[in-house]
Amino acid sequence: MGTPTRAAAAAFLAFLASIPAFASGPDADAAALVRELGLRESGVAMRDRPGWAPPKKVLLMGADEAVAARMREVAPGAAVVAAPDRAAAVKEAADADVVIGECVPEVIRAGARLRWVQRMYAGVERCVAIPEIAERGIVLTNMQKVAGSVMAEHVLALMFGLTRGLADYLPAQQEGEWADEAVPESRMWEVKGRTMLVAGLGGIGTEVAKRAHALGMTVIATRNSGTEGPDYVAEVGLPDKLLPFAARADVIVSTLPLTPETKGLMNKAFFDAVKRGALFINVGRGATVVTDELVAALKDGRLGGAGLDVTDPEPLPPDHPLWRAPNAIITPHVSASLEGNEVPRWILARENLRRYVEGEKLLSEVDVGKGY
Repeated sequence: MGTPTRAAAAAFLAFLASIPAFASGPDADAAALVRELGLRESGVAMRDRPGWAPPKKVLLMGADEAVAARMREVAPGAAVVAAPDRAAAVKEAADADVVIGECVPEVIRAGARLRWVQRMYAGVERCVAIPEIAERGIVLTNMQKVAGSVMAEHVLALMFGLTRGLADYLPAQQEGEWADEAVPESRMWEVKGRTMLVAGLGGIGTEVAKRAHALGMTVIATRNSGTEGPDYVAEVGLPDKLLPFAARADVIVSTLPLTPETKGLMNKAFFDAVKRGALFINVGRGATVVTDELVAALKDGRLGGAGLDVTDPEPLPPDHPLWRAPNAIITPHVSASLEGNEVPRWILARENLRRYVEGEKLLSEVDVGKGY
């Protein structure tokens, strides 16, 4: 999940073809995306940060020359170079001011002049693990909220797969078996009137909560930034409310990023605290869960089922017991996948590059110390 397909790049170019070139100011489509997603600006403009200057060289990873040409329109004074592979990126990074694409340790280390890295996805645990990012004060931005809508739909797909017995019915289908008694009625839920806990009420979690509320569920949530939330969330608590909230929830959805505080957070104590028979869904990061203890909770019935788009380890080895855990649905980290997925990402990357060139506030800056 990093290199755009030719079709995606073509879609990006076709989408932008109708946008006139501009010298300054966001184009209408970028501005609409920022409004739609509710993206946050940095607290400090680039021109007010020590060492900033308009970039002389911008390195693109995962982009072809046609995309680079469109990016050049917002950075007319810079060399904008598309590296075809990592080896080329390391070479080109030596005199680059900006990297747009991925956080690759050897690229960051080779780029002694780097001032800003734009990651094209939301997760940044690999970025903040590169010491040079913090040590050299490199500004890091990501694609917060861009995949929130489709990931929320994936959460619902996993939830309905569990509440309607698909983990049992689909294997029976492969065997040509009319298994009408494979799933007891006690596991065939109507979600209306049930309670969902969203652990991590950020961009993705908010989209999940909105849809769950529309289905008639009561939504409670935790977040690190405070206890305020939208009207469709009945109660918001700080992280210390995770266990008491888990005891009340029929469905628990984790959208948490991986940080030192969240690593292994869903452990035996967590699974002991959950409402017996509750469903657990994880689209955040696999390492927030202690996998062996998740398997144990599924086997002994503390959990009624699990829908997992992320695992630890990842990829999950063929002989791992999680594959055979009862009432589990596993998808291979594809919840953000979407036809035309690259189009909004490159539009926002182009807008952030325009902002950087103009010395403005960037969108979706990561707090490197917090890890998100």
